[in-house]
Amino acid sequence: MTEAITTTQNPQTSNFVPADTENFFDKYTQGMRIVVEGAQAETGLTPKEVIWTKNKAKLYRYQPAAEKTHKTPILIVYALINRPYVLDLMKGNSLIEFLTDQGYDVYMLDWGIPGDEDKDLNFENYVLDYIHRAGKKVMRSAGTDQFTLFGYCMGGTMSAMYASLYPETLKNLILMTAPLNFEREHLGLYSLFTNEKYLNPGLLADAFGIIPGEMIDTGNRMMKPVTNYVGSYVGMWERLFADKPMEGWLAMNKWVNDGPPFPGAAFKQWITEFYQDNKLIKGEIKLRGHEVKLERITMPLLNIAGTQDHICTPPQAEATMTAVGSEDKEFFTQNAGHVGLLTGRGAKTGLWPKLDSWLSERD
Repeated sequence: MTEAITTTQNPQTSNFVPADTENFFDKYTQGMRIVVEGAQAETGLTPKEVIWTKNKAKLYRYQPAAEKTHKTPILIVYALINRPYVLDLMKGNSLIEFLTDQGYDVYMLDWGIPGDEDKDLNFENYVLDYIHRAGKKVMRSAGTDQFTLFGYCMGGTMSAMYASLYPETLKNLILMTAPLNFEREHLGLYSLFTNEKYLNPGLLADAFGIIPGEMIDTGNRMMKPVTNYVGSYVGMWERLFADKPMEGWLAMNKWVNDGPPFPGAAFKQWITEFYQDNKLIKGEIKLRGHEVKLERITMPLLNIAGTQDHICTPPQAEATMTAVGSEDKEFFTQNAGHVGLLTGRGAKTGLWPKLDSWLSERD
């Protein structure tokens, strides 16, 4: 007996091509288009409105028409690296969508994309001018005299500085994968990458004005080069040829490759005062003469870390627990990495319900 072969006829020729061969080339073409053109995906789909702007920054209020069953509004502050829509990645995989569906009044500060004219922006600007004024706008919009501040990654570091300077405005503080301690033994490869023997951030800031997003991205990817440069696309090809859904991979890959530039003054300050001198945990940071003392943080604190996080290692985050003055404080960890903690498979069953229960008890 001979095995039957399913074929399809090309209308332009009289040749017959096996169907599986044509299917292979269709998938190969699709994959190469992604590699060359970049991942295309719709992100940030939760309904929102802009309620305040400053320079490139925008303050969003999400699902403004939805019923709010929790009184205390939440202001989310993201890092200066990458884009904040990872918190609203796609329908069904969005922390913001989850929180608004639970009845929370959610706001987010989007830093926008800085231009050459923003090269002198530093943490004094971001904490004292942007976060402080955005917080005031949130309270006016929600009709409250306090709010919950939720800082992610470097946004958490800035949120901790804000909480130290303006504790009276905060009902709660949530820090997620937020590095506050930069002791070298806890930095992993960042200990080498940021060492003053090899990195002079002032030279880079003077040369570029604003540090290109591609340069920041390369430094982060080199923490796990095989996984970041090879593993991601191996996963893409496997999903394509196994006919698995691609929406999640496309959305995440789009975000990973969508890094904005970093204002040179803030970059210099971030590397020297935090990574190289570890001034924050020592109480040596000053913003326009105001001392940032973490013991002034006295509001309820939820401190979140991923046990597999190599960008903000667990010891960097855990040091917060002894540095702050809060009596109501909890260190919550999950077996995940820096981003997987937020969007991975365990987020919906672990982190998201934890945030809801913790906030509900303190509303």
